[in-house]
Amino acid sequence: MGMTITEKILAKSAGKNIVKPGESIWLNVDTLMTHDVCGPPTIGIWKREFGEKAKIWDKDRVVIFPDHYIFTANKHANRNVEILREFAKEQSLDNYYDVGTDRYKGVCHIALAEEGYNLPGTVLFGTDSHTCTSGAFGMFSTGVGNTDAAFILGTGKIWEKVPESMKFTFNGAMPEYLTAKDLILQILGDITTDGATYRAMEFDGEAVFSLGMNERMTLTNMAIEAGGMSGIIQADEVTEAYVKERTDKSYEIFKSDADAVYQSKYEYDVSKLEPLVAKPHSPDNRGTVRSVEGTKLTKCYIGSCTGGKITDFMFAAKLLFGQETKVPTFIVPASTEVAAQFEVETFNGVTLKEIFTNAGCEIAQSSCAACLGGPDDTFGRSVDHDIVISTTNRNFPGRMGSKKSEVYLASPLTVAASALTGVITDPRDYL
Repeated sequence: MGMTITEKILAKSAGKNIVKPGESIWLNVDTLMTHDVCGPPTIGIWKREFGEKAKIWDKDRVVIFPDHYIFTANKHANRNVEILREFAKEQSLDNYYDVGTDRYKGVCHIALAEEGYNLPGTVLFGTDSHTCTSGAFGMFSTGVGNTDAAFILGTGKIWEKVPESMKFTFNGAMPEYLTAKDLILQILGDITTDGATYRAMEFDGEAVFSLGMNERMTLTNMAIEAGGMSGIIQADEVTEAYVKERTDKSYEIFKSDADAVYQSKYEYDVSKLEPLVAKPHSPDNRGTVRSVEGTKLTKCYIGSCTGGKITDFMFAAKLLFGQETKVPTFIVPASTEVAAQFEVETFNGVTLKEIFTNAGCEIAQSSCAACLGGPDDTFGRSVDHDIVISTTNRNFPGRMGSKKSEVYLASPLTVAASALTGVITDPRDYL
């Protein structure tokens, strides 16, 4: 009986030849990532259990990115960063990317990729549910709670149950009006927010492999929105080119066997799919953009680990070029690398920064910003009765700030088209 890519990676990590879904195994963790929201409690638990003077298991395998509540005057948020700073100093951590320095990187999930931590065949855990983003690199990557993270911090190990796998195959050539965000919203509408609970979601097919790494990360990023333990895409030459540009660390490529067993399989023809939204207040409340077009908006938001990558902004620039937005439109690059690209990447000979500025958008510093609500002074945060269309990943009540706001999730193309009209608009009207 063959194994899936996920089962093979977990078997390697556990030092076994074969693992089966449902089996519990000890994993040897390759990388542990944390940030300013969950880092401090993780550190607190670790110190309590391993001792104030303890040394972490491997300082080269621990990576810390402050990114969530950082550009704020909130003293509690500031104290969290202070705790990370003290910890990094105590442990002589090289992989600490402090805010306010030229080492600052932005959103952890994108920075992991850019800084060369995402290696095919490895196992990465993070204290953030969207850690599944890294699975786009043909690796096993998932989020854990602070207690599990503290145990990894002390031992480098974690006890996990091998998940069943589900396979999602997208056939055909991607039409210009579709993005990876539309593909994952399609899946969410089909299987709901608990349809993949404690399972690995494997993405496959011509359309998936035609995507660059940034778009692939959008697919795996939102696996957690279906309850998935992880999302994964087999590494190919596109993956290898990205990785080799950023690191010379070794890695191993795994592939699912032809006779691997899946809990379920879904197949799609991308030529038959349409631009989609997730309506308030759940990522699986799917509708076509056409079904809600004309809905009045108060804000448009392009950013986050899901929708703040350079490809997302290239999509938006294509529509915003030479135009003016009708409602406040917030642009939040996910990383400082993406922000730097605003100055050099062009569309029709004009830089992205100029396109967004000329269109009347507000551009922020790289961070999670309003995606997670955040303190009152958070850039782009929703207020009572806001109706927002956003490239972020969740639209639960209060997710972007006010519990009274309504958030629609959509692709950067749909958000940009909507910014031009002030109402939800199908990007096909502008392409």
